[in-house]
Amino acid sequence: MSESGSPSVAAFLERAVEWLAANAERRPRGSQVRWGEGADRVALFRDTTAEDERAQVQAARSWQRTKFDAGYGAISWPVEYGGAGLTSGHEVAFRHLESEFVTPLIVEAVSISVSLEASTILALGTEEQKDRWLRPLRRGDELCCQLFSEPGAGSDLGSISLRASRAGDDWVLDGQKVWTSGAQFADVGYVVARTDAAAPRGRAFTAFLVPMDAPGIDVRPLRQMTGGTSFNEVFFDGVRVPDSARLGEIGGGWAAMMTTLAFERAGAAEGLGFSGTELVDRLVLTARKLGRSRDPMVRQRIAELYSRNRMRNWLADRAQARVDAGGLPGPEGSLSKLAYTRELQDAGDRAGSLLGPAMVADTGAWGTFAWSAFVCGVPGLRLGGGTDEIQKNTIAERILGLPKESR
Repeated sequence: MSESGSPSVAAFLERAVEWLAANAERRPRGSQVRWGEGADRVALFRDTTAEDERAQVQAARSWQRTKFDAGYGAISWPVEYGGAGLTSGHEVAFRHLESEFVTPLIVEAVSISVSLEASTILALGTEEQKDRWLRPLRRGDELCCQLFSEPGAGSDLGSISLRASRAGDDWVLDGQKVWTSGAQFADVGYVVARTDAAAPRGRAFTAFLVPMDAPGIDVRPLRQMTGGTSFNEVFFDGVRVPDSARLGEIGGGWAAMMTTLAFERAGAAEGLGFSGTELVDRLVLTARKLGRSRDPMVRQRIAELYSRNRMRNWLADRAQARVDAGGLPGPEGSLSKLAYTRELQDAGDRAGSLLGPAMVADTGAWGTFAWSAFVCGVPGLRLGGGTDEIQKNTIAERILGLPKESR
């Protein structure tokens, strides 16, 4: 027991491993990838049917509720908001321990709600908003989607045009958002709108928490080139919300977005269902199958990928520890995000150099053409949460202290 009365990390893990063993199956040790066995899938975005995706969302929510009720769903969060009030060390230790067990895939609709939007409300919300939203979002009882991007404002969030006009004690929202993950499942939307057409971007926008079943909201799925429909476009036609739905101050929308994006970039390195080590395992297996595992150039390139994966994970843990300790994520989130997308791109390049035309022409062979879905998905992650170029600017200006880019 520590001086604060909290259990030590070791004592905490002793109880946690017993709980996990009683509620989930432990993963076999070593690589789980076997050539010709299991699903031949190497994709970053799901191409499931609407019914299958809904089932995945429900499974992820159920697991989040199970963890939350046992005290493992908000380990380092304040007790008054449903957390366990422990340290970031406890949080990180549990996350690593949990990865040793077979648990439901935490799909975007759930991870966005739990990790991004709940954290943003904790940082910026009123006490009434915290009381209303934090526990339901962290427990998975309700879901929140993030409404930033627009057809004319992807990574250039300073060009947001969806407007919110004051109407007495209410606001009226009109416009369109796009590339919204999980909007079809969300109970509430975290939307940023332009409230001052003449102000500079730092004061031009305001954030709101809008019920997704409000009159005037229309959610339409988008089918991406990988086959899935996890993204949506969302239309706002005279959507009226009270001023109590405002998140933060009037004109504080830019700061709200930057807070959320910092959380997103800090967490991006955790991946979307494929760990870096699993990708390395698949590449090693492919090299062996093709008789190229003793090629020194192949070995060196795969070893480099593995090394960068380990370094990125350490950086992500450090960034997450800062958040778990109650602070806001810093610019190191841009390092994690850029390192993650570079790692994915390099994995695709290495697969292509091994497979050649078999990666783009379906021969029916296991473990070959499946990589094409992975390669098609990488550009989406290089754009989401801020493009690689935006991450480089953040790193240059906020970490290296270089002169700011001319705007």
